[in-house]
Amino acid sequence: MSASTVFVARLNGCSVFDPAGDRVGKVRDVLVVFRPTESPRVVGLIVEVPGRRRVFLSIGRVTSISSGQIITTGLINLRRFEQRGGEVRVLAELVGRTMRFREGGGTAVIEDVAIEESGPGEWAVEQLFLRKPRSVPAPFTKGQSVFAKWSDVTEVTSSTEPQSAEKLIAEYNDLLPADLATTLLELPDGRRLEVAEELPDERLADALEEMPEADQVALLTRLDDERAADVLDHMEPDDAADLIAQLPVLRGEALLDLMEPEEAQDVRFLLSYDADTAGGLMTTEPIIVSADSTVAEGLALIRRHELAPAIGAAICVTLPPYEPPTGRYLGMVHFQRMLRYPPHERLGTLLDQGIEPVTPETSAAEVSRRLASYDLVSLPVVDETRRLVGVVTIDDVLDYLLPDDWRSTDEHSPEPPRTPARGKARGRVPGSAAPARDRSTTVGEHPAPGRFSTANPSTRAVPIVRPDAPTSQPPGTDARPGDRP
Repeated sequence: MSASTVFVARLNGCSVFDPAGDRVGKVRDVLVVFRPTESPRVVGLIVEVPGRRRVFLSIGRVTSISSGQIITTGLINLRRFEQRGGEVRVLAELVGRTMRFREGGGTAVIEDVAIEESGPGEWAVEQLFLRKPRSVPAPFTKGQSVFAKWSDVTEVTSSTEPQSAEKLIAEYNDLLPADLATTLLELPDGRRLEVAEELPDERLADALEEMPEADQVALLTRLDDERAADVLDHMEPDDAADLIAQLPVLRGEALLDLMEPEEAQDVRFLLSYDADTAGGLMTTEPIIVSADSTVAEGLALIRRHELAPAIGAAICVTLPPYEPPTGRYLGMVHFQRMLRYPPHERLGTLLDQGIEPVTPETSAAEVSRRLASYDLVSLPVVDETRRLVGVVTIDDVLDYLLPDDWRSTDEHSPEPPRTPARGKARGRVPGSAAPARDRSTTVGEHPAPGRFSTANPSTRAVPIVRPDAPTSQPPGTDARPGDRP
Protein backbone atom coordinates (compact mmCIF):
# COMPACT_ATOMS: atom_id res chain seq x y z
CA MET A 1 0.00 0.00 0.00
CA SER A 2 1.26 3.47 -0.78
CA ALA A 3 2.78 5.17 2.23
CA SER A 4 1.77 8.79 1.81
CA THR A 5 -0.07 11.60 3.49
CA VAL A 6 -3.49 12.30 2.00
CA PHE A 7 -5.74 15.28 2.69
CA VAL A 8 -9.36 14.31 3.12
CA ALA A 9 -10.74 17.31 1.22
CA ARG A 10 -8.87 16.08 -1.86
CA LEU A 11 -10.35 12.62 -1.46
CA ASN A 12 -13.89 13.96 -1.72
CA GLY A 13 -15.21 12.97 -5.13
CA CYS A 14 -12.26 10.70 -5.98
CA SER A 15 -13.14 7.56 -7.90
CA VAL A 16 -12.96 4.12 -6.29
CA PHE A 17 -11.86 1.22 -8.50
CA ASP A 18 -11.76 -2.53 -8.13
CA PRO A 19 -8.63 -4.57 -9.03
CA ALA A 20 -9.87 -4.97 -12.63
CA GLY A 21 -10.01 -1.21 -13.10
CA ASP A 22 -13.80 -0.93 -13.09
CA ARG A 23 -15.19 2.12 -11.33
CA VAL A 24 -17.08 1.25 -8.16
CA GLY A 25 -18.15 4.69 -6.95
CA LYS A 26 -16.73 7.89 -5.50
CA VAL A 27 -15.63 8.95 -2.03
CA ARG A 28 -17.93 11.24 -0.06
CA ASP A 29 -16.27 11.23 3.37
CA VAL A 30 -13.79 9.52 5.68
CA LEU A 31 -14.90 7.86 8.91
CA VAL A 32 -12.70 8.01 12.03
CA VAL A 33 -12.95 7.04 15.70
CA PHE A 34 -11.28 8.90 18.56
CA ARG A 35 -8.71 7.25 20.82
CA PRO A 36 -7.81 8.27 24.38
CA THR A 37 -4.08 8.89 23.93
CA GLU A 38 -3.49 8.72 20.17
CA SER A 39 -4.76 10.54 17.12
CA PRO A 40 -8.10 9.38 15.61
CA ARG A 41 -7.97 6.13 13.67
CA VAL A 42 -9.50 5.83 10.21
CA VAL A 43 -12.02 2.99 10.08
CA GLY A 44 -13.28 3.38 6.53
CA LEU A 45 -14.58 5.49 3.67
CA ILE A 46 -18.13 6.51 2.86
CA VAL A 47 -18.53 5.71 -0.83
CA GLU A 48 -21.38 6.72 -3.11
CA VAL A 49 -22.22 3.96 -5.57
CA PRO A 50 -24.60 4.21 -8.56
CA GLY A 51 -28.18 4.76 -7.46
CA ARG A 52 -27.03 7.48 -5.01
CA ARG A 53 -26.54 4.83 -2.35
CA ARG A 54 -23.87 5.57 0.25
CA VAL A 55 -22.11 2.52 1.61
CA PHE A 56 -19.30 1.80 4.05
CA LEU A 57 -15.93 0.67 2.69
CA SER A 58 -13.61 -0.64 5.39
CA ILE A 59 -10.12 0.87 5.25
CA GLY A 60 -8.84 -2.71 5.38
CA ARG A 61 -10.34 -3.24 1.93
CA VAL A 62 -8.35 -0.34 0.46
CA THR A 63 -5.10 -1.38 -1.22
CA SER A 64 -3.96 2.00 -2.55
CA ILE A 65 -4.71 5.69 -2.11
CA SER A 66 -2.72 7.71 -4.62
CA SER A 67 -2.97 10.01 -7.63
CA GLY A 68 -6.56 10.97 -6.85
CA GLN A 69 -7.91 7.43 -6.96
CA ILE A 70 -8.59 4.58 -4.54
CA ILE A 71 -8.05 0.92 -5.35
CA THR A 72 -9.94 -1.71 -3.36
CA THR A 73 -9.85 -5.49 -3.04
CA GLY A 74 -13.14 -5.65 -4.95
CA LEU A 75 -15.48 -6.67 -2.11
CA ILE A 76 -18.21 -4.09 -1.58
CA ASN A 77 -21.01 -4.39 0.98
CA LEU A 78 -23.99 -2.60 -0.54
CA ARG A 79 -25.90 -2.22 2.72
CA ARG A 80 -26.76 1.46 3.13
CA PHE A 81 -24.32 3.24 5.41
CA GLU A 82 -25.45 3.90 8.98
CA GLN A 83 -23.21 5.79 11.35
CA ARG A 84 -22.45 4.03 14.62
CA GLY A 85 -21.78 5.44 18.04
CA GLY A 86 -18.29 6.89 18.42
CA GLU A 87 -17.75 7.28 14.68
CA VAL A 88 -17.07 10.76 13.30
CA ARG A 89 -17.24 11.88 9.69
CA VAL A 90 -14.29 14.10 8.87
CA LEU A 91 -15.86 16.45 6.31
CA ALA A 92 -19.33 16.50 7.82
CA GLU A 93 -18.40 16.78 11.51
CA LEU A 94 -14.68 17.35 12.13
CA VAL A 95 -13.94 20.09 9.60
CA GLY A 96 -15.07 23.41 11.03
CA ARG A 97 -14.40 22.58 14.68
CA THR A 98 -12.49 25.08 16.78
CA MET A 99 -9.26 23.80 18.31
CA ARG A 100 -7.00 25.34 20.96
CA PHE A 101 -3.21 25.00 20.88
CA ARG A 102 -1.93 23.21 23.98
CA GLU A 103 1.17 25.40 24.35
CA GLY A 104 -0.48 28.75 23.74
CA GLY A 105 -1.08 30.45 20.45
CA GLY A 106 -4.83 30.85 20.77
CA THR A 107 -7.45 29.01 18.73
CA ALA A 108 -7.91 27.99 15.10
CA VAL A 109 -10.55 26.30 12.96
CA ILE A 110 -9.96 22.99 11.17
CA GLU A 111 -10.10 23.43 7.39
CA ASP A 112 -8.67 20.08 6.35
CA VAL A 113 -7.40 16.84 7.84
CA ALA A 114 -4.41 14.79 6.68
CA ILE A 115 -4.41 11.01 7.16
CA GLU A 116 -1.35 8.78 6.90
CA GLU A 117 -0.77 5.06 6.70
CA SER A 118 0.78 3.68 9.87
CA GLY A 119 0.77 0.00 8.85
CA PRO A 120 -0.95 -2.48 6.53
CA GLY A 121 -4.60 -1.54 6.55
CA GLU A 122 -4.00 1.05 9.29
CA TRP A 123 -4.56 4.77 8.67
CA ALA A 124 -4.74 7.54 11.24
CA VAL A 125 -5.10 11.31 11.41
CA GLU A 126 -1.60 12.76 11.15
CA GLN A 127 -1.96 16.51 10.74
CA LEU A 128 -4.56 19.25 10.79
CA PHE A 129 -4.68 22.22 8.46
CA LEU A 130 -5.95 25.08 10.62
CA ARG A 131 -6.77 28.72 10.10
CA LYS A 132 -6.44 31.26 12.88
CA PRO A 133 -8.86 34.16 13.38
CA ARG A 134 -8.25 37.33 11.38
CA SER A 135 -5.83 39.70 13.02
CA VAL A 136 -7.32 42.75 11.26
CA PRO A 137 -10.99 43.52 10.65
CA ALA A 138 -10.55 43.92 6.86
CA PRO A 139 -13.45 42.11 5.13
CA PHE A 140 -11.40 40.35 2.42
CA THR A 141 -8.54 39.08 4.53
CA LYS A 142 -8.12 35.63 6.03
CA GLY A 143 -6.41 34.51 9.16
CA GLN A 144 -3.02 32.82 9.16
CA SER A 145 -3.01 29.16 8.11
CA VAL A 146 -0.94 26.66 10.09
CA PHE A 147 -0.27 22.93 10.26
CA ALA A 148 -0.42 21.12 13.57
CA LYS A 149 -0.27 17.58 14.82
CA TRP A 150 -3.32 16.17 16.59
CA SER A 151 -1.36 15.97 19.82
CA ASP A 152 -0.59 19.71 19.66
CA VAL A 153 -4.22 20.82 19.90
CA THR A 154 -7.33 20.16 21.92
CA GLU A 155 -10.94 20.80 21.02
CA VAL A 156 -12.68 23.86 22.42
CA THR A 157 -15.70 22.30 24.13
CA SER A 158 -16.85 25.29 26.17
CA SER A 159 -17.77 27.44 23.19
CA THR A 160 -21.49 27.85 22.54
CA GLU A 161 -20.98 29.07 18.98
CA PRO A 162 -22.21 26.69 16.28
CA GLN A 163 -19.67 24.76 14.28
CA SER A 164 -18.74 26.52 11.05
CA ALA A 165 -20.32 24.88 8.01
CA GLU A 166 -18.68 27.06 5.36
CA LYS A 167 -16.17 24.43 4.26
CA LEU A 168 -18.79 21.70 4.21
CA ILE A 169 -21.16 23.78 2.08
CA ALA A 170 -18.36 24.35 -0.43
CA GLU A 171 -18.06 20.57 -0.75
CA TYR A 172 -21.80 20.35 -1.53
CA ASN A 173 -21.78 22.88 -4.38
CA ASP A 174 -21.81 20.23 -7.10
CA LEU A 175 -24.59 18.13 -5.58
CA LEU A 176 -27.98 17.90 -7.26
CA PRO A 177 -30.98 18.82 -5.05
CA ALA A 178 -31.89 15.17 -4.43
CA ASP A 179 -28.29 14.34 -3.47
CA LEU A 180 -28.06 17.42 -1.26
CA ALA A 181 -31.25 16.37 0.54
CA THR A 182 -29.88 12.87 1.12
CA THR A 183 -26.59 14.29 2.40
CA LEU A 184 -28.34 16.63 4.82
CA LEU A 185 -30.49 13.83 6.21
CA GLU A 186 -27.39 11.75 6.89
CA LEU A 187 -25.87 14.47 9.09
CA PRO A 188 -26.39 14.51 12.86
CA ASP A 189 -29.31 16.71 13.91
CA GLY A 190 -27.17 19.56 15.24
CA ARG A 191 -24.86 19.60 12.25
CA ARG A 192 -27.81 19.42 9.85
CA LEU A 193 -29.28 22.59 11.33
CA GLU A 194 -25.91 24.38 11.16
CA VAL A 195 -25.53 23.54 7.49
CA ALA A 196 -29.16 24.46 6.73
CA GLU A 197 -28.75 27.86 8.38
CA GLU A 198 -25.75 28.68 6.18
CA LEU A 199 -27.14 27.33 2.90
CA PRO A 200 -28.55 29.94 0.50
CA ASP A 201 -32.34 30.14 0.57
CA GLU A 202 -32.70 28.74 -2.95
CA ARG A 203 -30.42 25.74 -2.30
CA LEU A 204 -32.21 24.92 0.94
CA ALA A 205 -35.58 25.22 -0.81
CA ASP A 206 -34.45 22.78 -3.51
CA ALA A 207 -33.27 20.31 -0.86
CA LEU A 208 -36.50 20.58 1.13
CA GLU A 209 -38.52 19.70 -1.97
CA GLU A 210 -36.63 16.40 -2.16
CA MET A 211 -37.09 15.39 1.50
CA PRO A 212 -39.81 13.20 3.04
CA GLU A 213 -42.65 15.11 4.66
CA ALA A 214 -41.62 14.43 8.25
CA ASP A 215 -38.05 15.62 7.63
CA GLN A 216 -39.31 18.74 5.85
CA VAL A 217 -41.42 19.72 8.86
CA ALA A 218 -38.68 18.86 11.36
CA LEU A 219 -36.14 21.09 9.61
CA LEU A 220 -38.48 23.98 8.83
CA THR A 221 -39.79 24.18 12.40
CA ARG A 222 -36.22 24.72 13.66
CA LEU A 223 -35.74 27.78 11.47
CA ASP A 224 -36.96 31.18 12.61
CA ASP A 225 -40.12 32.46 10.93
CA GLU A 226 -38.43 35.02 8.66
CA ARG A 227 -35.88 32.53 7.32
CA ALA A 228 -38.55 29.86 6.90
CA ALA A 229 -40.72 32.29 4.92
CA ASP A 230 -37.78 33.22 2.66
CA VAL A 231 -37.15 29.53 1.94
CA LEU A 232 -40.83 28.93 1.18
CA ASP A 233 -40.74 31.85 -1.28
CA HIS A 234 -38.10 29.97 -3.29
CA MET A 235 -40.01 26.67 -3.34
CA GLU A 236 -42.45 25.69 -6.06
CA PRO A 237 -45.94 26.84 -4.97
CA ASP A 238 -47.33 23.31 -4.86
CA ASP A 239 -44.40 22.09 -2.75
CA ALA A 240 -44.74 25.05 -0.41
CA ALA A 241 -48.48 24.38 -0.09
CA ASP A 242 -47.85 20.73 0.80
CA LEU A 243 -45.31 21.73 3.44
CA ILE A 244 -47.47 24.44 5.01
CA ALA A 245 -50.42 22.04 5.13
CA GLN A 246 -48.41 19.81 7.48
CA LEU A 247 -47.66 22.62 9.94
CA PRO A 248 -49.91 23.76 12.78
CA VAL A 249 -52.52 26.20 11.51
CA LEU A 250 -51.16 29.20 13.44
CA ARG A 251 -47.58 28.62 12.27
CA GLY A 252 -48.73 28.15 8.68
CA GLU A 253 -50.70 31.39 8.71
CA ALA A 254 -47.77 33.25 10.25
CA LEU A 255 -45.43 32.02 7.51
CA LEU A 256 -47.94 32.93 4.79
CA ASP A 257 -48.15 36.46 6.18
CA LEU A 258 -44.34 36.76 6.02
CA MET A 259 -44.04 35.41 2.47
CA GLU A 260 -44.03 37.62 -0.62
CA PRO A 261 -47.67 38.53 -1.38
CA GLU A 262 -47.65 36.98 -4.87
CA GLU A 263 -46.08 33.73 -3.66
CA ALA A 264 -48.43 33.55 -0.68
CA GLN A 265 -51.44 34.10 -2.94
CA ASP A 266 -50.48 31.09 -5.09
CA VAL A 267 -49.98 28.93 -2.01
CA ARG A 268 -53.32 29.94 -0.48
CA PHE A 269 -54.99 29.16 -3.79
CA LEU A 270 -53.52 25.65 -3.85
CA LEU A 271 -54.41 25.04 -0.20
CA SER A 272 -58.10 25.41 -1.10
CA TYR A 273 -58.08 22.12 -3.08
CA ASP A 274 -58.04 18.55 -1.84
CA ALA A 275 -54.72 16.73 -2.04
CA ASP A 276 -56.14 13.95 -4.25
CA THR A 277 -57.46 16.23 -6.99
CA ALA A 278 -55.92 17.94 -9.99
CA GLY A 279 -56.08 21.22 -8.07
CA GLY A 280 -54.10 19.68 -5.23
CA LEU A 281 -51.44 18.26 -7.56
CA MET A 282 -51.01 21.13 -10.02
CA THR A 283 -48.41 23.86 -10.14
CA THR A 284 -49.52 27.45 -10.81
CA GLU A 285 -46.38 28.46 -12.72
CA PRO A 286 -46.60 26.93 -16.22
CA ILE A 287 -45.22 28.65 -19.30
CA ILE A 288 -48.04 30.79 -20.74
CA VAL A 289 -47.86 32.78 -24.00
CA SER A 290 -50.20 34.40 -26.50
CA ALA A 291 -51.26 32.87 -29.81
CA ASP A 292 -49.12 35.46 -31.64
CA SER A 293 -45.90 34.32 -29.96
CA THR A 294 -43.42 32.67 -32.28
CA VAL A 295 -41.58 29.35 -32.12
CA ALA A 296 -38.36 31.23 -31.42
CA GLU A 297 -39.93 32.95 -28.40
CA GLY A 298 -41.33 29.67 -27.12
CA LEU A 299 -37.99 27.86 -27.38
CA ALA A 300 -36.28 30.73 -25.57
CA LEU A 301 -38.71 30.36 -22.67
CA ILE A 302 -38.19 26.62 -22.22
CA ARG A 303 -34.41 27.03 -22.51
CA ARG A 304 -34.17 28.67 -19.09
CA HIS A 305 -31.88 26.77 -16.73
CA GLU A 306 -34.09 27.08 -13.66
CA LEU A 307 -37.13 25.60 -15.39
CA ALA A 308 -38.15 22.08 -14.38
CA PRO A 309 -37.98 19.71 -17.39
CA ALA A 310 -41.59 18.58 -16.95
CA ILE A 311 -42.79 22.20 -17.06
CA GLY A 312 -40.69 22.97 -20.11
CA ALA A 313 -42.05 20.03 -22.10
CA ALA A 314 -45.06 22.08 -23.30
CA ILE A 315 -46.25 25.67 -23.55
CA CYS A 316 -49.79 26.82 -22.76
CA VAL A 317 -51.45 29.29 -25.11
CA THR A 318 -54.24 31.50 -23.75
CA LEU A 319 -55.95 34.83 -24.23
CA PRO A 320 -54.79 37.69 -21.99
CA PRO A 321 -54.07 37.97 -19.10
CA TYR A 322 -51.18 35.53 -19.05
CA GLU A 323 -50.98 34.86 -15.32
CA PRO A 324 -53.23 32.20 -13.70
CA PRO A 325 -56.15 32.47 -13.76
CA THR A 326 -55.59 33.50 -17.36
CA GLY A 327 -57.91 34.41 -20.17
CA ARG A 328 -59.61 31.65 -22.10
CA TYR A 329 -57.41 28.59 -22.58
CA LEU A 330 -56.67 27.88 -26.26
CA GLY A 331 -54.37 24.85 -26.21
CA MET A 332 -50.87 23.47 -25.67
CA VAL A 333 -47.80 23.25 -27.91
CA HIS A 334 -45.22 20.55 -27.18
CA PHE A 335 -41.56 21.43 -27.59
CA GLN A 336 -41.01 18.60 -30.09
CA ARG A 337 -43.66 20.13 -32.35
CA MET A 338 -41.96 23.51 -32.11
CA LEU A 339 -38.69 21.96 -33.27
CA ARG A 340 -40.34 20.90 -36.54
CA TYR A 341 -41.30 24.44 -37.60
CA PRO A 342 -39.35 27.58 -38.55
CA PRO A 343 -38.60 30.17 -35.83
CA HIS A 344 -41.10 32.71 -37.17
CA GLU A 345 -44.09 30.31 -37.07
CA ARG A 346 -46.91 31.47 -34.77
CA LEU A 347 -47.68 29.14 -31.85
CA GLY A 348 -51.40 29.68 -32.33
CA THR A 349 -51.20 27.61 -35.52
CA LEU A 350 -49.45 24.68 -33.78
CA LEU A 351 -51.95 23.96 -31.01
CA ASP A 352 -52.57 20.35 -30.05
CA GLN A 353 -56.36 20.29 -29.97
CA GLY A 354 -56.46 16.64 -28.91
CA ILE A 355 -55.50 17.35 -25.29
CA GLU A 356 -58.64 17.96 -23.29
CA PRO A 357 -57.93 19.90 -20.07
CA VAL A 358 -59.16 18.77 -16.67
CA THR A 359 -60.84 20.75 -13.91
CA PRO A 360 -59.37 21.32 -10.43
CA GLU A 361 -61.89 18.84 -9.01
CA THR A 362 -60.79 15.99 -11.30
CA SER A 363 -59.52 13.08 -9.25
CA ALA A 364 -55.84 12.24 -9.15
CA ALA A 365 -56.65 8.76 -10.44
CA GLU A 366 -58.30 10.22 -13.54
CA VAL A 367 -55.37 12.58 -14.11
CA SER A 368 -52.90 9.69 -13.94
CA ARG A 369 -55.00 7.66 -16.39
CA ARG A 370 -55.04 10.49 -18.92
CA LEU A 371 -51.31 11.08 -18.67
CA ALA A 372 -50.63 7.38 -19.18
CA SER A 373 -53.23 6.89 -21.93
CA TYR A 374 -51.96 9.74 -24.12
CA ASP A 375 -48.23 9.58 -23.20
CA LEU A 376 -48.31 13.12 -21.80
CA VAL A 377 -45.82 14.88 -19.56
CA SER A 378 -48.23 17.57 -18.36
CA LEU A 379 -51.96 18.21 -18.40
CA PRO A 380 -53.65 21.65 -18.28
CA VAL A 381 -56.13 22.48 -15.53
CA VAL A 382 -58.94 24.97 -16.24
CA ASP A 383 -61.83 26.35 -14.21
CA GLU A 384 -65.52 26.39 -15.13
CA THR A 385 -64.97 29.34 -17.54
CA ARG A 386 -62.00 27.57 -19.24
CA ARG A 387 -59.42 29.90 -17.71
CA LEU A 388 -56.08 28.20 -17.16
CA VAL A 389 -55.29 27.86 -13.45
CA GLY A 390 -52.28 25.51 -13.63
CA VAL A 391 -50.85 22.27 -15.00
CA VAL A 392 -50.35 18.83 -13.48
CA THR A 393 -46.96 17.32 -14.36
CA ILE A 394 -45.92 13.70 -14.43
CA ASP A 395 -43.55 14.11 -11.47
CA ASP A 396 -46.40 15.34 -9.28
CA VAL A 397 -48.48 12.29 -10.22
CA LEU A 398 -45.59 9.91 -9.55
CA ASP A 399 -45.14 11.43 -6.10
CA TYR A 400 -48.82 10.85 -5.42
CA LEU A 401 -48.82 7.23 -6.64
CA LEU A 402 -45.58 6.10 -4.98
CA PRO A 403 -45.57 4.93 -1.34
CA ASP A 404 -45.05 7.65 1.24
CA ASP A 405 -41.60 6.32 2.15
CA TRP A 406 -40.34 5.81 -1.41
CA ARG A 407 -37.40 8.18 -0.87
CA SER A 408 -35.94 6.15 1.97
CA THR A 409 -37.02 2.62 1.01
CA ASP A 410 -34.04 0.27 0.74
CA GLU A 411 -34.10 -1.38 -2.68
CA HIS A 412 -32.98 -4.66 -1.09
CA SER A 413 -35.98 -4.67 1.21
CA PRO A 414 -39.27 -6.28 0.21
CA GLU A 415 -41.45 -3.92 -1.77
CA PRO A 416 -43.76 -2.05 0.61
CA PRO A 417 -47.48 -2.13 -0.06
CA ARG A 418 -48.76 0.74 -2.14
CA THR A 419 -50.61 3.29 -0.07
CA PRO A 420 -54.21 3.98 -1.03
CA ALA A 421 -55.27 7.26 -2.54
CA ARG A 422 -55.10 10.01 0.01
CA GLY A 423 -58.31 11.95 0.35
CA LYS A 424 -57.62 14.39 3.13
CA ALA A 425 -58.43 17.99 2.35
CA ARG A 426 -55.19 19.88 2.11
CA GLY A 427 -55.41 23.06 4.10
CA ARG A 428 -58.81 22.18 5.57
CA VAL A 429 -57.86 19.54 8.09
CA PRO A 430 -55.19 20.81 10.54
CA GLY A 431 -52.08 18.72 10.37
CA SER A 432 -53.18 16.73 7.33
CA ALA A 433 -50.30 15.41 5.27
CA ALA A 434 -50.07 16.06 1.57
CA PRO A 435 -47.83 14.19 -0.83
CA ALA A 436 -44.44 15.76 -1.43
CA ARG A 437 -43.09 16.49 -4.89
CA ASP A 438 -39.87 15.39 -6.57
CA ARG A 439 -38.50 17.86 -9.09
CA SER A 440 -35.70 15.49 -10.01
CA THR A 441 -38.02 13.06 -11.84
CA THR A 442 -37.74 13.73 -15.56
CA VAL A 443 -39.62 11.87 -18.24
CA GLY A 444 -37.35 10.74 -21.03
CA GLU A 445 -34.13 10.62 -19.01
CA HIS A 446 -32.39 7.36 -18.28
CA PRO A 447 -33.00 6.26 -14.70
CA ALA A 448 -30.04 6.11 -12.38
CA PRO A 449 -28.47 2.64 -12.38
CA GLY A 450 -29.42 0.42 -9.49
CA ARG A 451 -27.16 -1.61 -7.26
CA PHE A 452 -24.16 -3.44 -8.64
CA SER A 453 -24.94 -6.76 -10.24
CA THR A 454 -22.76 -9.50 -11.61
CA ALA A 455 -24.86 -9.22 -14.76
CA ASN A 456 -23.50 -5.71 -15.36
CA PRO A 457 -20.24 -6.03 -17.35
CA SER A 458 -18.87 -2.77 -15.94
CA THR A 459 -19.05 -4.06 -12.38
CA ARG A 460 -18.81 -7.81 -12.73
CA ALA A 461 -15.49 -7.79 -10.86
CA VAL A 462 -17.17 -6.42 -7.75
CA PRO A 463 -18.67 -9.22 -5.64
CA ILE A 464 -22.01 -8.47 -4.04
CA VAL A 465 -22.63 -8.69 -0.32
CA ARG A 466 -26.38 -8.65 0.05
CA PRO A 467 -27.84 -7.16 3.25
CA ASP A 468 -29.68 -10.39 3.95
CA ALA A 469 -26.60 -12.55 3.40
CA PRO A 470 -24.89 -14.36 6.30
CA THR A 471 -22.34 -12.30 8.16
CA SER A 472 -19.55 -14.79 7.47
CA GLN A 473 -17.09 -13.99 4.69
CA PRO A 474 -17.63 -15.53 1.24
CA PRO A 475 -15.42 -18.48 0.34
CA GLY A 476 -11.97 -17.48 -0.75
CA THR A 477 -11.92 -14.11 1.01
CA ASP A 478 -10.32 -13.12 4.24
CA ALA A 479 -11.95 -11.00 6.90
CA ARG A 480 -10.39 -7.57 7.18
CA PRO A 481 -10.25 -5.33 10.24
CA GLY A 482 -13.20 -3.00 10.42
CA ASP A 483 -15.52 -4.99 8.13
CA ARG A 484 -19.12 -4.54 9.22
CA PRO A 485 -21.42 -7.52 9.71
